[in-house]
Amino acid sequence: MASSGDTIAALATPFGYGSVGIIRISGTGAFKIARRIFRPTRHTPHPESHRLYHGDIVSPQNGALIDEVLLCFMNKPHSYTGEDTVEINCHGGPLVIKTILQTVLDLGARLAEPGEFTKRAFLNNRIDLSRAEAILDLVRARTERGLSEAVNRLKGSLANAVSAIQDRLMDVLAVLEASIDFTEEDIPEMETPQASAPLDACLAELSALLGTYRNGRIYQDGLRVLIIGKPNVGKSSLLNALLETNRAIVTPIPGTTRDFIEESIQIGGLPVSLTDTAGIRKTSDEIELQGIAMVYQKLADADVVIAVFDGSRQLDDDDLLVMENTADKEQVIAVINKEDLPTRFDTNELLKRRPLSRPLPLSAKFETGLSALKDEISRLAPASEVHDPGAVHITNIRHYHALSQAASLIAKARDHILEGSPPEIVAVDLGDALHQLGEVEGRTLSEDILDRIFSTFCIGK
Repeated sequence: MASSGDTIAALATPFGYGSVGIIRISGTGAFKIARRIFRPTRHTPHPESHRLYHGDIVSPQNGALIDEVLLCFMNKPHSYTGEDTVEINCHGGPLVIKTILQTVLDLGARLAEPGEFTKRAFLNNRIDLSRAEAILDLVRARTERGLSEAVNRLKGSLANAVSAIQDRLMDVLAVLEASIDFTEEDIPEMETPQASAPLDACLAELSALLGTYRNGRIYQDGLRVLIIGKPNVGKSSLLNALLETNRAIVTPIPGTTRDFIEESIQIGGLPVSLTDTAGIRKTSDEIELQGIAMVYQKLADADVVIAVFDGSRQLDDDDLLVMENTADKEQVIAVINKEDLPTRFDTNELLKRRPLSRPLPLSAKFETGLSALKDEISRLAPASEVHDPGAVHITNIRHYHALSQAASLIAKARDHILEGSPPEIVAVDLGDALHQLGEVEGRTLSEDILDRIFSTFCIGK
C-alpha cells in the first residue's frame, strides 16, 4: 500500500505554554513549504538530511518575522513516515505555534488526522501495525514495567515472535501444497509426526504468548478494581477513603450512586483504577435497573472485585445477589464495612455460601483497616517476578483475539493431520491461521479497522 500524495501538518508536542513546540510536516510538498517560510542564518543551497538548521520563520506574503527556530529536513524514506518530512522547533507559546501552523496550512498542507503520521509510517512499510500500536502504548504507559515492554514491542519483540510462528506454518503449508499441486510427481507425502511436530511447537509458543495477556495488560494500563455491593453498604465511602478525598457523594439514602465513578490511585507502585458502582438489589426502578445492568457489564472486565457488606446488618437476599453475580470471578475481596458499629453480620454464613479468603473488617468512615485491604489488592496483582527485558507480553485485546483464533485453527489443522484428513483440508486451516497472525502485523486488516485503530492516536503522532 502507498500513502496518499497530499501533505499533512500538525503540532507534535502538547499545545500550551512551554519552552519548545515542534510542528511536523510530511508529504510531497513538505520541503517546498519549508523553503517558502524558512530563512536560514547561513545560506545552504542543498541542506543535508537529518541536520538542524538555525534561522527564522517568516510570512510568505510580506517577509514579516514570525519566530526564530531550528528546522530539520528529513529525506524519504529515512523519516518517521517514510516521506519527505520537516520538523520546525519553535518557541512553545500558543500564539507562535498557531501562527506557524496556520502559515503552513495556508501554503497547501492540511491538518493531519489523529495518528496519521504513524499510519503513513505503517502504509509505507516503515513499521508493522504491532510496532505502531506500541508507540501508543509507549505514550500511555503508566508503569516502568509497561514502559519497558512497550519499548520491546516497538523494537519488534512481538512481531519477531509472530514471524517465527508464521515461518513454521509456511514450511508445513509449502509441503502440503506441493503434494496437492503435483500429485503425479514423485513427491513423498509428509509423515504425520513430521507435520504435527511443528504445529505442536507453534501451539506451545502461542499458548505462552496468550498466557501473558492479563499481566501484560495490567503492567501497561494498571489494575482494574470494581467496588460492588447492595445499596448503602458504604461503597462510595470506601472509594473516598482509598482516594483520601471526597470524590463520591455519600448519603444514607439507598441508590444514591446510579452511574460509575472512576478514579486512579497507586497501590504498591502499581496504578489501580477504582470504580464505584450502583448498588445491586432487586428493584423495579427503571433508572436503577439500568445502573445495575451496567455493573454486570463492568464485572466482566474487572481484574479484582471488592464486594462490600454492611457489618451492622444481617446477611440478606441482596447480599446473596451480589455474591451470586461474582460467582465466576476468581479475584474477589470480601469487605465487612462499618466495624465501628455493633456487629450483626454473620461472616461464617457468608463463607458457607461462597468460599473466599477471610473477609476483611474495616471502617470506611473512620478509615481503619484500609492497609489490610491495600495489601490484599497488591497480593492479587501480577507477581513481581524478575523482569526479563527481552520477554514478550501481550497487552492489546486485538492481538489476544487474533492469536487465540490462530491457535484454534492450528489445533484444528493438527487434529486433521492426526485423523488422516486430505491435505487440502489441512491447508485451508493453516491458510486461515496465517491470515489471523497477519492481523497482528496489520497485513490482513481492512482499511476501516486500520482507520479505527489509528483514530485512537493523538493528532501529531
